[in-house]
Amino acid sequence: MTSQTTIDATGQGGGASGDPSHLAPAEGMRGHPWFTLITVAVGVMMVALDGTIVAIANPVIKEHLGASFADVQWITNGYFLALAVSLITAGKLGDRFGHRQTFLIGVTGFAAASGAIGLSNSIAMVVTFRVFQGLFGALLMPAALGLLRATFPAEKLNMAIGIWGMVIGASTAGGPILGGVLVEHVNWQSVFFINVPVGAVALVLGALILLDHRARNAPRSFDIPGIVLLSGAMFCLVWALIKAPTWGWGDVKTWAFIAGSVLAFAAFAFWESRVKEPLIPLGMFRSVPLSAGVVLMVLMAIAFMGGLFFVTFYLQNVHGMSPVDAGLHLLPLTGMMIVGSPLAGAMITKVGPRIPLAGGMAATAIAMYGMSTLDTDTGSVTMSLWFALLGLGLAPVMVGATEVIVGNAPMELSGVAGGLQQAAMQIGGSLGTAVLGAVMVSKVDSDLAGNWKDAGLPPLTPEQTAQASEAVQVGIAPVPKGTPEAVAAKITAVAHDTFISGMSLASLVAAGVAVVAVLVALLTKRGANAEAGAGVGHI
Repeated sequence: MTSQTTIDATGQGGGASGDPSHLAPAEGMRGHPWFTLITVAVGVMMVALDGTIVAIANPVIKEHLGASFADVQWITNGYFLALAVSLITAGKLGDRFGHRQTFLIGVTGFAAASGAIGLSNSIAMVVTFRVFQGLFGALLMPAALGLLRATFPAEKLNMAIGIWGMVIGASTAGGPILGGVLVEHVNWQSVFFINVPVGAVALVLGALILLDHRARNAPRSFDIPGIVLLSGAMFCLVWALIKAPTWGWGDVKTWAFIAGSVLAFAAFAFWESRVKEPLIPLGMFRSVPLSAGVVLMVLMAIAFMGGLFFVTFYLQNVHGMSPVDAGLHLLPLTGMMIVGSPLAGAMITKVGPRIPLAGGMAATAIAMYGMSTLDTDTGSVTMSLWFALLGLGLAPVMVGATEVIVGNAPMELSGVAGGLQQAAMQIGGSLGTAVLGAVMVSKVDSDLAGNWKDAGLPPLTPEQTAQASEAVQVGIAPVPKGTPEAVAAKITAVAHDTFISGMSLASLVAAGVAVVAVLVALLTKRGANAEAGAGVGHI
């Protein structure tokens, strides 16, 4: 399913054949395929864990550091944007300088950035080091996959990647639970401190076990202008979406950033068509199935990550759950992704990706519609059913993405295609948080004043209205100290009803995105390279 790349296990180049028999056998643990899998799984586990563990900590971070709604969004957006923009470049760095070195640097940097977040005393520091987490995570992820490709023979690579994916799924599933336990019984800083010992273990194992693998035809230059243009385009787009509710959709600043994003994307496309070694070769997108696969990953992530962002606030601030309880309520979602992944893999192998992908996105659309019906009285069983259906719907998309994107890419570009797949998911997650966050803010701003008045509550000044709106956007009732119990109950009811109306609209938008993704999935098909062997390596 991935391209065959001629490599040198020593990292020194040379040798004429890519056949594993031309490479020296592994001695003891060093270079052993299964020990290599364990090592890279420990490292990647940190990145996967941070995808969900931080969501549980967000409400506490917001309260402890006095952060705004937009600040909390940037805890997620800064991480995902840095990860997404850097993935393809990081993959090329691994090809050029060796996946072992890149992996070890990624592990070390990710753990160090995590420790720095735990020591931070301001939201600005948290967001800054989250960006560094994303940058080092981008080094780690492609390097881990490159090491597996180079170490395992083709007939065992799919099994290795399957186990690797299960580790990621288990980490994702365990994130809310572990995050809840740490936030409730230790503090929010411990959510990040936990990466330090995990990173240390991965670093020691990597130094003892991993062998260096490099492509002989490694790139000799890097598309710096392309990286700058793509990063600028994404920043302008997401910044405009986050600030639009504050500035207003008709404000010149909002449209200036949107226009800047469009111009940067256009300049990026122009540059990529001219540069000798582009960041993303545009010729790849002549394949309709490949392009559809990339769009599908973006749309899936918008619906998934955008919707998940509000669920943690709904569970903790509206239902009053502890972080641990909130994590347990999210377990059906990530748990069904684990259960559904092998089933989806078997189905995709048998019938191809089109039907499973379209069916998965249809289930996602239904689940998001169901989540739009949640209210203050919804029971745990009903919530769990919708969360489980969402996880079951997402599983085929996660599993099928490699076949659709990498399988439809030219053999010599399959590594770039793999990076593009992961980048598409990260960009979609960031856009989902921004887009659905904008929907939530707009809905709360438009409904709060009317709901407040209808409840017979004392009128608010414009400044008080703005403060109340910011609290309601995350499900918090803005009840001043000393407020009579009857009035406090009214304020709480208004706040929660208004928040739920915003979350319902955001969920409906996510459902609409998933419906569009169903149509896109119908354009996918198994690629001509889908049955190609894995990269050869040190066995």
